[in-house]
Amino acid sequence: MDAYSMSVASASHKSTSRIYQDLKSSRLHTVSSFSFDKLSSRFNIRNSYSKSGTMDPTKKPHVGIVGAGMAGLRSAGYLLELGFQVTILEARDRLGGRIYQEKLPNGHFVDMGANWIHGTKENSIFQLAKETGTITTNWDGDAAVFDEHGHMLPAKDGERFSTIMWNIIAEAFQYSDKHSAEIDTSRSLLDFFKEKVVDQIPETEEDYARQREIVLQMAELWGAFVGSPVEKQSLKFFWLEECLDGENLFCSGTYRKIMEKIVAPVVDGGADIKLQTRVAEIFGKSTNTTGSNTVKVKTTDNQVYEFDELILTTPLGWLKQNLQAFHPPLPPRLISAIQSIGYGCLEKVYISFPKAFWLEPDASNVNNNNNVSRTVRGFCQWLSPSYASFTNPSRWTNEIVELGSSDPSVAHPTLLFYIYGAESEYVTSKVRSLSSSSSPGADKNSPPSPRSTEAAGQFLYAFFHPYYSLLPSYNPSDPDCQPSGYLATDWLHDDLAGNGSYCNFQVGLKEGDNDILAMRHGVPEEGIWMAGEHTATFVALGTVTGAYWSGEDVARRVAEGYGRGVVGSREAAV
Repeated sequence: MDAYSMSVASASHKSTSRIYQDLKSSRLHTVSSFSFDKLSSRFNIRNSYSKSGTMDPTKKPHVGIVGAGMAGLRSAGYLLELGFQVTILEARDRLGGRIYQEKLPNGHFVDMGANWIHGTKENSIFQLAKETGTITTNWDGDAAVFDEHGHMLPAKDGERFSTIMWNIIAEAFQYSDKHSAEIDTSRSLLDFFKEKVVDQIPETEEDYARQREIVLQMAELWGAFVGSPVEKQSLKFFWLEECLDGENLFCSGTYRKIMEKIVAPVVDGGADIKLQTRVAEIFGKSTNTTGSNTVKVKTTDNQVYEFDELILTTPLGWLKQNLQAFHPPLPPRLISAIQSIGYGCLEKVYISFPKAFWLEPDASNVNNNNNVSRTVRGFCQWLSPSYASFTNPSRWTNEIVELGSSDPSVAHPTLLFYIYGAESEYVTSKVRSLSSSSSPGADKNSPPSPRSTEAAGQFLYAFFHPYYSLLPSYNPSDPDCQPSGYLATDWLHDDLAGNGSYCNFQVGLKEGDNDILAMRHGVPEEGIWMAGEHTATFVALGTVTGAYWSGEDVARRVAEGYGRGVVGSREAAV
């Protein structure tokens, strides 16, 4: 979940909402009483993790962590503080996983992975942002909206339709939470929108059909929140998409300082970090015939590592594609969970200009449909465009966050386009094709560079031209209005990212909450534990905060199994 998200939970709703009940159980109570006892009884899984007193007290447990993203680094830092020996196996040549930065041609760094902090109330990532002085932006003003003909809607109309949309979203959260058990698995969020928009805009209103259509077109923007089209979003498990209370902040200063803060105790604490080390096979404790009760990891270069416990923080998409790597096979319930939860395909395209021309009112009144004084700050949306038939015959809705109105210390004249679904598949494949054709000797099995070729850049400029050319004060003859550089993500062709972005919940899903709990539980009897945004507390699924918390929680569970205490104020080390 990366583009703007929201929480609509009232105080009364939170007292009954399952996402907050799960948050309370997972974050405020001891994990041993919740994660082991409750999950084990639910899935009928035997607990054979070691209790205090059953281990050699002089031994320093050795924990392996696969993946050096947010979850892996947090797990490592937590365990190191409790005196564990930690080895991190990371397939990339850097730390951070899907959180990293690239430099635009204009010299500014931007996040290629997560951009947002979802919720500010009791959010660990928000606290780290404050501690590190990370600059964030909250665009709480009205988004600029262009209709299907390329006309900017008057501000009052855009605000009204947006309010209707978010009212339906809020109603969908609560309806899904209350009636999930009886909602048919085939019902989508779009189905709910089609039902409720009739109540919001009755036939007695003038031009009601067009108004309803605009709201339904706005509903498509939810796809940029979950990384998949709204018609694929499960209504039954829509409640799992609600987020923490508070503001939703854009990391204008990028996630760099936050990640440095998380990396520091791992490096300083003496973790053995092995980069460019790709896991091929994992052998659980039951396969060990030496009697040492360890789990083994074999890498693609035939190195074998042996650990007392293994924490697997690979992305959900990687798990989906590598189920054959586990020996013995993962339990059927866990395999079902991994296969059932959806995996999104959100991508980002940054396009920079010499000047943020969209921040200046368009005095010519050519492109903004009588919105003479309008500028674009924060969000801008182009709904189901009919005027880009050559480049966008499917009429994919597009959305940007403009980066020119951030804090002056980090602002720069750049538009960040969020794309998902079929559009992201088309754009990334086209960029990859242009890059491969211009570099015939390149490895076609690896993702292209974020700024692959001039041909790729020209394609992106042309593809998004119908949208940025409608912004206020755009002048095709003005050099300040011509693109000066770009960066584009390609998670869809990144095997280490699991060829996608983050978890979501799609139509057809039958046991979404139990699937998450099964992945959160892992296979402790085999010494295999799991962490990542797909195993997070329900209120933080698909977020950086969720990944951070999941790494912390699984590390605590491992530590408790060895009779070690909890880092922080709740329990002292044993």
